[in-house]
Amino acid sequence: MSYFMYMLLAMIIAGTAQARVSSAFKKYSKVSNKRGMTGAAVAQQMLHLAGITNVRVERVAGHLTDHYDPRTMTLRLSASVYDSTSVAALGVAAHETGHAIQHDTSYPFLVLRSLMVPMANIGSTLSFPLILIGLFFGGGTNSFLVTLGILFYAVAVLFTLITLPVEFDASSRAISMLQSYHFLDDDEIGGAKRVLSAAAMTYVASAAVAILELLRLLAIFGNRDD
Repeated sequence: MSYFMYMLLAMIIAGTAQARVSSAFKKYSKVSNKRGMTGAAVAQQMLHLAGITNVRVERVAGHLTDHYDPRTMTLRLSASVYDSTSVAALGVAAHETGHAIQHDTSYPFLVLRSLMVPMANIGSTLSFPLILIGLFFGGGTNSFLVTLGILFYAVAVLFTLITLPVEFDASSRAISMLQSYHFLDDDEIGGAKRVLSAAAMTYVASAAVAILELLRLLAIFGNRDD
């Protein structure tokens, strides 16, 4: 019963966050900015204003698939952002540009997050298989593999926590530049803030769900007989 309660709580947290970002983006995607600038144009101008000349802005397929790739130094914007003049599109484009600026300035949490990517991928991929193998073939709850699996999962949880300041800082940079360089007027900036705030909550929700799962694992395997 406790497991199903945990699953229900996790689904509520994740579902609520996703519903908020979808609702906010849908609402403000219908509101065009007064200057008629597209998300791509704003991203390119922000990069120029930041003195960044080696980052490409490209269109990518999908809806809200926007991201900055530090490996290829490419800022990829979905069609609903790249070509759109909506307040929501400008907010998302500015946020992703914020990540490019973080990369250019070696923002500490982004550097740390990038270093952790391989470990986090291994942790999220192998943690539960190791726990299951340890339970069935390695000596039950006292298995070294179970402990290793929990440690691997803890690394993945740490990765989600480090992601939070990266996302919040990118949004802060986005709003600051949208205001400072008058891409959005005072009566428009509120919409961009709401879209980015809702998007940030999806990362908070992911971190909360990951922490809940780690606590559940610790509760199950923490009190083991020697």
